[in-house]
Amino acid sequence: MIYLDHAATTPVCPEAAQAALEAMTHGFGNPSSVYPLGKEAAGRRERDRAVIAGALGCEPEELFFTSCGTEGDNWAIRSAVELGRRKGKHIVTTAVEHDAVLGPMKALQAEGFEVTYLQPDKAGHIDPQALHDAVRPDTILVSMMLVNNETGAILPVAEAAGAIRDKGSPALLHTDAVQAFLKVPFTPRELGCDLVTICGHKIRAPKGIGALYIKKELLSKMKPLLLGGGQESGLRPGTEPTAQIAAFAAAVQAWGPDTAEKIRSVKDYAARILSSIGGVELISTGDAPHILALSLPDFSGQSVVEALGSQGVCISSGSACHRGKPSHVFAAMPLPPKARLGAVRISFGPESSREEVDRLAQLLGHMCENKTLLF
Repeated sequence: MIYLDHAATTPVCPEAAQAALEAMTHGFGNPSSVYPLGKEAAGRRERDRAVIAGALGCEPEELFFTSCGTEGDNWAIRSAVELGRRKGKHIVTTAVEHDAVLGPMKALQAEGFEVTYLQPDKAGHIDPQALHDAVRPDTILVSMMLVNNETGAILPVAEAAGAIRDKGSPALLHTDAVQAFLKVPFTPRELGCDLVTICGHKIRAPKGIGALYIKKELLSKMKPLLLGGGQESGLRPGTEPTAQIAAFAAAVQAWGPDTAEKIRSVKDYAARILSSIGGVELISTGDAPHILALSLPDFSGQSVVEALGSQGVCISSGSACHRGKPSHVFAAMPLPPKARLGAVRISFGPESSREEVDRLAQLLGHMCENKTLLF
């Protein structure tokens, strides 16, 4: 199998799997328990929190564990709106956000909030001036992803912080950094963010673990998404998944300082090789090191994905959450209809190789030359 869909999920690295196994078999205590086994679990949890917080560039007490990126996005958006509802009812986001952001936005519109959706250009970028113009004195939240999960475009999150300051807006700034964490350099403070969502399964940790950064100054005001036993300082109740947390921290530690550049070198090679095939059009080379968007206008992207899958090659026609539905990201971009229909995403990880790219190029070349999905 050739796996080139790392933006959807990643294989769990050996270090993360081993850390999870140890936590499940030897350190399985409930971290809320006061006997030694529980205290050991609590101590490991806090050491792991410090590892992840260090990689994110925040204080450990600003990092709260969640079940996934979707939970983090929903929690951030709902809490920000609750804190700002007396100051205004306007929200700014983009048309290319993950469904974990767009879903809450649609719900908030139904509740009477006004949402401005910034539109991308043909490479998936958001115009900083359009962003600046969209922010108003009654804007209470700006939610903008740092790296788009389908194009790899880096969005102007730091510029959003500047727009909020310039307009004298009370808005909080949230970024979904699920695709950015460990892949592009940033810290929440550098971006000017109040809330940042990350998750583990995009960096070779298991599914089922994420985290939300909450700026220290917000902690006394933040509202929990759930109510329960008071874990995570009362802000995210529920018994902590210590095995997943241990795996998350181990995956962070296993991600070496040169990993992102290694991934980028394979992606850049793929951009050169694949875009040279007649019948393949480059949509976006992606600013992030791991995502490349292409189109085969003579085919539908979904049919290309299925045909390649039959040959043991895994790519996608958009976010894994679409489940075969047309991508709202590519639909929002000003692309010709056939290019939009034929759009696919190829995404790379530490294990990706040029040899895998060569095999993909061979298969795509066969498709385009013969105008057929059959091999």
